[in-house]
Amino acid sequence: MTYSVDDLKYLMARLRDPDTGCPWDTRQTFRTIVPHTLEEAHEVADAIDREDYPHLEDELGDLLFQVIFYSQMGQEQNHFDFDSVVDNLVRKLVRRHPHVFPEGTLNSRIDPGNRPGEDWIKASWERIKAEERALKPEAVADDSRLSGIARTLPAMVRAEKLQRRAANHGFDWPDIEPVFEKLHEEIDELKEAWYDARSGRGEVEAIEDELGDLLFVCVNLARFMKINPEQALNSTNHKFEARFRAIEQHLEKEGRNFDDETLEALDVVWQAVKGVEKKADKKGKKGIKNNG
Repeated sequence: MTYSVDDLKYLMARLRDPDTGCPWDTRQTFRTIVPHTLEEAHEVADAIDREDYPHLEDELGDLLFQVIFYSQMGQEQNHFDFDSVVDNLVRKLVRRHPHVFPEGTLNSRIDPGNRPGEDWIKASWERIKAEERALKPEAVADDSRLSGIARTLPAMVRAEKLQRRAANHGFDWPDIEPVFEKLHEEIDELKEAWYDARSGRGEVEAIEDELGDLLFVCVNLARFMKINPEQALNSTNHKFEARFRAIEQHLEKEGRNFDDETLEALDVVWQAVKGVEKKADKKGKKGIKNNG
């Protein structure tokens, strides 16, 4: 026997039953479930990053459960239910993909020999999303071109979305060169704020402000280079962690205590670890080239 989404919906209703359900599940609200949703989303991303596909199946189930949970609470409060969530999603995606569903219906198909170009698709996507934002109730109170970008997004992700939205309306650097110049300018301003605060001439809050400006420019730079800044930083996090662990392992093999080492001694091992990485990288590239 294989369970279905309908079985999952039934299970959720049973868990939320006020008389015979689970006490923990019945206590939950939309707000209390949010931290769990974020955690499950991160665990999905972690499984993908590690290419742990058997574990990914389990994590995707946990993430789906979050949607079922919200949908059950929405049904209880007469806001929406799972079926309406699915219906709204399908309608939205059909509407946003006229290059796949030309007649605005799920069964309509594009002529393979008459597919629109990427520029048309991008312009169409942004136009449709702008039309959707204008129709939302909050649009009356907030008609900004930046409305609808969630404030709860990670700061770096939100910075990129804000910049892209502004750029779509012509508010952008002409090319990457001024961004490099702005980067150096923000570094100088951060240094000035730092030294002013240390000498008592400036406020500590100015350091945070200038550091924020610097990070914002870094996101801009990544956008011009067509690099995802979140992924770039995550890659560096992984690299740092791998090197740090390699130092620990190296010292342990030599019978040395990490915490007893000087910074200079640790840096020697750090450089050695980097050297091993470079050799392995060159060897890998050589192998790819020979196999190619």
